[in-house]
Amino acid sequence: MKNSGSQQHAEPRIIPRPSHNVSRAEISKNALKVLYRLNKAGYQAFLVGGCVRDALLELHPKDFDVATDASPDEVRALFGNCRLIGRRFRLAHVRFGREVIEVATFRAATGEDEEHPDASRDDAGRILRDNVYGVIEEDVWRRDFTCNALYYNIADFSIWDYVGGVDDVRARRLELIGDPQTRLREDPVRMLRAVRFAAKLDFTIEQRTHEAISASVELLRTVPPARLFDEFLKMFQAGFAEKTFLMLRQYRLFRELFPETDAALDGDESFVRFVQEALVNTDRRVHAEQSVTPMFLIGVFLWAPVRELAKQMREDDGLTEVQSLTAAAWQMAGLQQSRISIPKRFTAPMREMLALQPRFDKVAGRRALKLLEHRRFRAAYDFMMLRAGIGEVDDSIAAFWTEVQTQSGDEREKSFAAEGSGEPRKKRRRRRRRRASGAQQT
Repeated sequence: MKNSGSQQHAEPRIIPRPSHNVSRAEISKNALKVLYRLNKAGYQAFLVGGCVRDALLELHPKDFDVATDASPDEVRALFGNCRLIGRRFRLAHVRFGREVIEVATFRAATGEDEEHPDASRDDAGRILRDNVYGVIEEDVWRRDFTCNALYYNIADFSIWDYVGGVDDVRARRLELIGDPQTRLREDPVRMLRAVRFAAKLDFTIEQRTHEAISASVELLRTVPPARLFDEFLKMFQAGFAEKTFLMLRQYRLFRELFPETDAALDGDESFVRFVQEALVNTDRRVHAEQSVTPMFLIGVFLWAPVRELAKQMREDDGLTEVQSLTAAAWQMAGLQQSRISIPKRFTAPMREMLALQPRFDKVAGRRALKLLEHRRFRAAYDFMMLRAGIGEVDDSIAAFWTEVQTQSGDEREKSFAAEGSGEPRKKRRRRRRRRASGAQQT
């Protein structure tokens, strides 16, 4: 079997430059600088991982990772623009303006039963720290999927393949290296990565990996919520959100990330359509190179649970619709933190966006007009339009708010005229209060 751990010291299949399509023209100039300097200093230097895979697929890689036999301290000594990061995995970041080239030292293949001061696992087998350095023949077995374990050698521009990764790339097949269940216990996030790569690359998850994911879903609960937020961004803001969502639900992984949302999706076809349309719109914006914010999709995912809780709060506590939505959004965001740790800079605007939804029902008067000036208006408007798409908001209201955004100031004054009279609401004169004698002047 090509992924057998007994082959950890097998010779690689070396694919010379004339036999593959990875060109230096597709490699960042800064990545080449790092590779050449390491090589000139006498170290091995390889591009590794997704950049090699994407170059083979002619997908124009954007992120470049380097693997070397130089230690992190030796890398730092070579580059004045380098800093070392990470405790779990010690890495060197070489910075060129906004671009960061990540340099990792080859890691040794430590077993579950081996003890080492620079490596540790929890009781479930999850790797907590892995800073035992080795050689490339060991490093390859620490990587996750065969398609991500390809090494591009800057010395002669060949590709080194220990695990059949080139064939798997060409077959568009996603396969874990080694025993799938052991690899998922080491790092349960690999389940999310499998789904993300399969969705992005249109790969098929091979059978053993498929079965291991299906049997290991609950391991996600052992992953720190902050790390899962990073994976959330990668899965839903890369242009393949809808397909990723469908695969996450297929593998029951979405339930581990958004349990309240997953429960609301079951049996509610309108909410399913609402979520999928939001994901389609997000993908469209990413491909058009328009900005996207995680707060919007978080609001989409939490909308049905928030709406249901807000309804209960109005019945039990007599809150207004705006008050109940604000309180329910705050409570649901708090519950969500136990699964995915969402920073306050996203939850706060998300709560505002949801609390603004009832205000779209009012289309007359000064307060309605002022909504156009609210800092969350655009996000709230886009959210309202999604709701209109599933029948939660009347089409005439959606059309009204769409049209007024294109109007002049005078036209808006007429559009927001007070109900009934057709006239704008008159401004009340404030009566000046008589100042008491001897009052302090300010």
